[in-house]
Amino acid sequence: MSHYYRKTAEEVIEALGVTNQGLSSSEVEKKRTQYGFNELQEGKRKSTFQVFLEQFKDFLVIILLVAAIISAFLGEVESTIVIMVVVILNAILGTIQHVKAEQSLNSLKALSSPTAKVLRDGQKVEIPSREVMVGDILTLDAGDFVPADGRIIENYSLQVNESSLTGESLAVVKELDVIDKEEVPIGDKKNMVFSGSFITNGRGVAVITDIGMNTEIGKIANLLDSAQEKKTPLQVTLDHFGKRLAVIIIIIAFIIFGLDIFRGREIGDSFMFAVSLAVAAIPEALSSIVTIVLAFGTQKMAKENAIMRKLHAVESLGRISVICSDKTGTLTQNKMTVQQVYVDQKIIPHDQLNQEKPLEKNLLLMALLCNDSVTIDKKEIGDPTEVALTNLGEVYGLDELVIRNQYKRAGELPFDSDRKLMSTVNIIDNKYIMVTKGALDVLLSRVKKIETSKGILDFSKNHRKEIEKINKDFSIQGLRVLGFAYKELSDGQAVSFEDENDLIFVGLTAMMDPPRPESKKAVENCIAAGIKPVMITGDHKITASAIAKQIGILKNESEAIEGVEIEKLSDEELKEKVRDLSVYARVSPEHKIRIVRAWQEKGNNVAMTGDGVNDGPALKQADIGIAMGITGTEVAKDASAMILTDDNFSTIVKAVSNGRSIYANINNSIRFLLAGNTAGILSVLYASLLALPVPFAPVHLLFINLLTDSLPAIALGLEPHNKNIMKEKPRDIHEPLLNKRFATLVGIGGLLIAISTLTAFHIGLETGDEVVASTMAFATLCLARLFHGFNVRAKQSIFQIGVFTNKYLWFSIIGGIFLLQIVLMLPPLMGIFEVAPLTGAQFGWIYGLAFMPLIVSQIFKLLFIKA
Repeated sequence: MSHYYRKTAEEVIEALGVTNQGLSSSEVEKKRTQYGFNELQEGKRKSTFQVFLEQFKDFLVIILLVAAIISAFLGEVESTIVIMVVVILNAILGTIQHVKAEQSLNSLKALSSPTAKVLRDGQKVEIPSREVMVGDILTLDAGDFVPADGRIIENYSLQVNESSLTGESLAVVKELDVIDKEEVPIGDKKNMVFSGSFITNGRGVAVITDIGMNTEIGKIANLLDSAQEKKTPLQVTLDHFGKRLAVIIIIIAFIIFGLDIFRGREIGDSFMFAVSLAVAAIPEALSSIVTIVLAFGTQKMAKENAIMRKLHAVESLGRISVICSDKTGTLTQNKMTVQQVYVDQKIIPHDQLNQEKPLEKNLLLMALLCNDSVTIDKKEIGDPTEVALTNLGEVYGLDELVIRNQYKRAGELPFDSDRKLMSTVNIIDNKYIMVTKGALDVLLSRVKKIETSKGILDFSKNHRKEIEKINKDFSIQGLRVLGFAYKELSDGQAVSFEDENDLIFVGLTAMMDPPRPESKKAVENCIAAGIKPVMITGDHKITASAIAKQIGILKNESEAIEGVEIEKLSDEELKEKVRDLSVYARVSPEHKIRIVRAWQEKGNNVAMTGDGVNDGPALKQADIGIAMGITGTEVAKDASAMILTDDNFSTIVKAVSNGRSIYANINNSIRFLLAGNTAGILSVLYASLLALPVPFAPVHLLFINLLTDSLPAIALGLEPHNKNIMKEKPRDIHEPLLNKRFATLVGIGGLLIAISTLTAFHIGLETGDEVVASTMAFATLCLARLFHGFNVRAKQSIFQIGVFTNKYLWFSIIGGIFLLQIVLMLPPLMGIFEVAPLTGAQFGWIYGLAFMPLIVSQIFKLLFIKA
């Protein structure tokens, strides 16, 4: 944007080549060619087919596809079919989730204002906002949205809410004067109006200076495009895990292949067996299981008012170590509210006024009379500070329209930014009473007397000193103060600015946008969970610090910083200071991205909450962008990974708890799968090294992988939340899934299952029938893997967390046992699955040995791990 705020209204009009007739039709067409339409450019969305193809980028999926191709060449048609079904199912699930999220949100980067009132060919016309053009003369009235950026050329008490751009909750009082500074923050460009802002009071005329992508909103849209979308920790972890697992499995397959060649087996058979073992060792269902568990997690979170736009982002919540929260509408109610009243030399809470006392009742009446705001059908119309005064009246059953009808307005002096005062003349008890409200410093300079319960007294230095002290105390608390005074006039019609002198002081109202009631508890829960809450706002430092102290984010003033100070810091300096800062005030969208990046470069997983257009780039840059569903702009929602449907900060804490539980459950599911696969690999290695018969037929491994592994793994993903999950610190973002502890647990679990399996195998070999030995090994491995599901539910024993608390696991294990029994006992299936008939004693050995790993593990947990 050019520095139009540094030019006079006349200079801007001349520079844009505009006349007092507005643009002509021919000028509009000419400019349209130059500037285009007044709309934000949409990023190109991926087609459903593109989304589907992207599901195949996962490294494990690529390995599986290669294995499927090799299996097809080797004639293993069953293996190829199974692998392809699992891989395609996973891709379909991922695509459905993505499309559902996009459809449910239907986020469009559109301007808020559908129409605009402009001057064309000398006539005032209403046009669609997308047709607004540079040079248009725009008329603005209370209740209008601003469709584009413009320089104010006429101002009649114009006040504009720019919170969606700046984050500041108070309306900005606009001015006509030139601002002679080189660089000025958006919030201080008081002679400009900006696209997406809202007229709360007064009226004005502006000449449009920038449209579409050249507006301040357009700049933010460009920042959104440049902000990088990060892979979630789960995606990074699974990619890393998949590569390491593939390398390990390929090495093992080569070892088996080498051993078979060494023993004199044919190269073709050896290669086919090595590939079969590799396919069996890769947990084909892993991606599907992760997707299904995440999908169930998103459904649960949606019921708890958190909609996940990106499936894998659910787990990212569990790693969050910093929450950068916007103040307005997120931690606060986004609604100015009177907190304290000073009247008759006493500070009184807003809800403890006594209407039986004349001074207190008079102040309430004055707050409603010297006021233009109204509430109609629960819709509040007017300046937020005036609405706060109207709401104060409602606390005491006073309707502003009834009061104003009872005490008719005979005259008025509208608010303007030079006087910083507003006055109305009302007929009260047949007298013309002028009520004046405004900035305290201006009001006190015009006060001559003060009204107290002892009567009307001369306004002394002590009175002034006391009121100024009260004002200072209120300001330190982040409260906005309005003073009230009055005087009697002889004639209410001929009121003038000169009448705003020799006033009688009545009292003060102190208001603020208060914290949400649940914010303080949510902040406490964050800190207890090892998460640092940080406030980032466009509001003033004093106001932001006051709110931050109330809810527990700020401990001392040194932890607060303003945008102008951030400007002076290099990225490296900001990175060094970021841990010591809890409140960032008067910040721009660029600052927000820098703050998020600084935390990320410090090794933190960062969540950013917000609702304004100005929050969009930082929401996208953050590991988890969290938009407000009620007050949030479409741009903020489109840039986020999660949307709060109740705009409640405490919902984030529930979401983090869900994220941590989901990751723990996914971890347990993967451990369950790998322990079983490890047992199978160890059994085959053992048999190969000792030159024993192969313990499993390929069809056995397919049965285990497809029917008795997948359902228990999914059931483990639905394990109820651990009550201690939010007492743990966030996981390190660099911690791999396949770490030392994880590998040890997988190895121990796999070894215990392998010992039971090989014991059953040897018992079978003693009969002299290799098929019986293979059947006993297959059945024992299958059952031991099923029972191992109980071992991986939690760190503690199942007796400590509840044997029957996961009903899904019981159903899956009972179902697996039932399927196995059918295969072992139904003659037609016995032939297909290459199993031999077993005696009762052999069944006894199978079940007894399959239970052993469960018994050993549970005894160890009971003895050495506390609940």
